[in-house]
Amino acid sequence: MNNYIRDLLSFLDASPTSVQASQQIVKRLEERGFAALDEGKKWKLKPGTKYYLQRETSVVALVTGSQPLAKTGFQLAAAHIDSPGLKLKPSSLKTDGNVARVAMEVYGGPIISSWIDRELGIAGRAAVNYGKEVRVVPVDLQKPVAVIPNAAIHLNREVNNGFIYNKQVHLQAIVDVGRQEGDPLKAAVAKSLKVKPEQIVELELFLYDFAKAALGGLQGNLLFSGRLDNLGMSHAILSAIMASDKPKATCAAVLYDHEEIGSETRQGAGSSMLSVVLDRVGISLGLDAEERHLALSNSFLISADMAHAYHPSYPEKYEQSCSPVMNGGPVIKWQAGHKYATTAASAQRFAALCEAAKVPCQKFMMRSDLLCGSTVGPIVSAQLGIPVVDVGDPLWAMHSARETAGVEDHLAMIKVLTKFYS
Repeated sequence: MNNYIRDLLSFLDASPTSVQASQQIVKRLEERGFAALDEGKKWKLKPGTKYYLQRETSVVALVTGSQPLAKTGFQLAAAHIDSPGLKLKPSSLKTDGNVARVAMEVYGGPIISSWIDRELGIAGRAAVNYGKEVRVVPVDLQKPVAVIPNAAIHLNREVNNGFIYNKQVHLQAIVDVGRQEGDPLKAAVAKSLKVKPEQIVELELFLYDFAKAALGGLQGNLLFSGRLDNLGMSHAILSAIMASDKPKATCAAVLYDHEEIGSETRQGAGSSMLSVVLDRVGISLGLDAEERHLALSNSFLISADMAHAYHPSYPEKYEQSCSPVMNGGPVIKWQAGHKYATTAASAQRFAALCEAAKVPCQKFMMRSDLLCGSTVGPIVSAQLGIPVVDVGDPLWAMHSARETAGVEDHLAMIKVLTKFYS
């Protein structure tokens, strides 16, 4: 198995929520010699050096270039690490008969039916009172502990005719049966953290599909996993920035949280994070205000978010002239309303990178009578005034608890991004 694919499978399995994904990103960066930056301290950056900044769960990784920043600008690639799903409502556990269940809140836009009758884990983070201080720590119970079961078809004859799950009533996750004392969920979290239940101050938890990421297809060139949108692109960008060694231009990988809920948070693409980081990099490298503006004007961003692969069972859902195929190469995404930030100039720049990396390139546009999703690309482009191309790897069942992507596409995207950073 290719080392990049082996690491992708490991990354997916170890990242049930954005909390753990952020941890995994930092772990890999530190193993490659990236030094941590603190927003609360003065930065003293040096050319040809590797750094990273973590704000909450979002991460920016930097490799400072050997050439003047005002001349080369920033080579930027951005993705997001959160995925649509179901979030546990705090303090909502209740027992009905002998069944303990927890209420759910929908995070983003998941395919809800894909979460039903599935072995589910619980992960996220907890605020824990350690006596002298309260610390927020990651949580992963690391076993299937929840299920959202359907009613039997005998009790719901309409389930195969477009049944609509009521988010308040039908999406409660069962976590225990039998007699319970106290809060069994808090007890389970406390046990996993090796603390007492009364030390748990607050919980912020999500359900996740417990099945492991796997390769499939007769030729082993399909990838089955949850959270491919958008951990797939996050891993590709991360792999490329870690391979960057002494680049001429200053390179950055921007891995945001909260894209699936609009990006308007402290660490989302709509926040100050990236603009502050780029400005402080310029200041630390000795640029004056005019030179920092020159650096932005010479910058370029690749916004990478998974794309829709052509699905032969739903041909009526696609624009036939722009329907990318699985394992056909990276996709350039277009949309007239600039939900994707691609322009003729930015598309040609990415296509040239694909040609230089010797990988095929595809194009995607939605049907005119359907709405497309959004990415971080237009947000960053509007904030910083830099050109952006929106790209992604083809994917089936986007926003399902279990998605399918192509192995060859992932390797091709890493090649293109590595060429970009070089």
